[in-house]
Amino acid sequence: MRNDFVPLLFAGDINVYSVARAFHEEYGVRPAAYGKYMSWPCAGSRIIDYTANPKADVQDVFMSIVHDFAGIHREKKVILLGCGDSYVRLISQNLPNMPENVIAPYVAIALMDRLIHKEKFYELCEAAGIGYPDTFVYREGMAGSFALPFEGPFIVKPSNGIKYWEHPFPKQKKVFKADSREELSGIIRDIYDAGYDDSLIIQNFIPGDDSYMRVLTNYSDKDGNVRMMCLGHVLLEEHTPHGIGNHAAIITESHRPLEDKIKAFLESMKFTGYSNFDIKYDRRDGQYKVFELNPRQGRSNYYVTNAGENIARHIVDDYIDNKYSDGGAECRNVTKESLWLVIPKKVAFDYIPHEEIKGQMKKLISEGRYVNPIEYAHDGGFVRRLRFLKSQAGHFFKYRKYLGKQTGE
Repeated sequence: MRNDFVPLLFAGDINVYSVARAFHEEYGVRPAAYGKYMSWPCAGSRIIDYTANPKADVQDVFMSIVHDFAGIHREKKVILLGCGDSYVRLISQNLPNMPENVIAPYVAIALMDRLIHKEKFYELCEAAGIGYPDTFVYREGMAGSFALPFEGPFIVKPSNGIKYWEHPFPKQKKVFKADSREELSGIIRDIYDAGYDDSLIIQNFIPGDDSYMRVLTNYSDKDGNVRMMCLGHVLLEEHTPHGIGNHAAIITESHRPLEDKIKAFLESMKFTGYSNFDIKYDRRDGQYKVFELNPRQGRSNYYVTNAGENIARHIVDDYIDNKYSDGGAECRNVTKESLWLVIPKKVAFDYIPHEEIKGQMKKLISEGRYVNPIEYAHDGGFVRRLRFLKSQAGHFFKYRKYLGKQTGE
């Protein structure tokens, strides 16, 4: 058990829990975490000291929490990690004001804002030769008859995700799909009527089900060298309005040409910390196309830990134990195959239509190379077990509601 550092995490979802579990497994430490609500799976956990504060993402409150925590633990290093976009941006913009014993592995706010704003991010991709979907940038006030350089279906999403979620409306989704120009116009109107005032991204829909998606998670050390890359083949996503696009099942795989291109992109910017790319394979031209970069570990980050590259270990190796101080740029590209699930195995088998993928899943399950990150032996108890089973059962109803009948029915 390590006692020379303590993790301080922000948010309260599966992202936080997965990072906390990684720290607990590797070092026997119990991270502290702050989120806005007493939310599952962090609330009531034995491996997290979780506190709910409805103003945790407000500048003054956030910084007060960080300073107070750092003061209480002044004899230790505090590893500060955001597990949601608003928290990550708060850390980035306050880097110059952090207590001396706080480690915050993030880029400065100027680069952060370029990366999380999708319009600006695509400009960086264009300059670097990174593929992305055919895109049109819509700005408030454009005439209703604006011309698009591609046909539908259309994908619609905000350039500024943080600002977008500050203006809720009844039909709000993380990402919209419109099959017609009329439907597209209605979505645009709803978004701006709610108060959002930044640009929107309209893209040509890349055909293919969830299994055409990929997720690439990377760790860049404090000198900007990429030290770890782990590519996940997404098998199934969530399909609720607020959860659409969230991963539900992943098998790790490797694709060095794609990984090498992203590595060069990150190192050209001297990016530091964790990065997470959402990518889709376009069967029309055989290219992988990037949707976005999250300057943090993603909510599905335990797929990386389960494949042998513990999420917590890279930060500790880098900032606490200085194992990357030699200046070498060796990068570990994960090739170990493993299965990550946040849904019951039956739901995965029912809603993944590809028999070849199901065969891979069966093999990994039979060999014990799969995990549900929330099901952790060191975080048991009767009440928590019941809540876990209830949350898992809920996926049967959600998938039936939003995707209809199971495959084979």
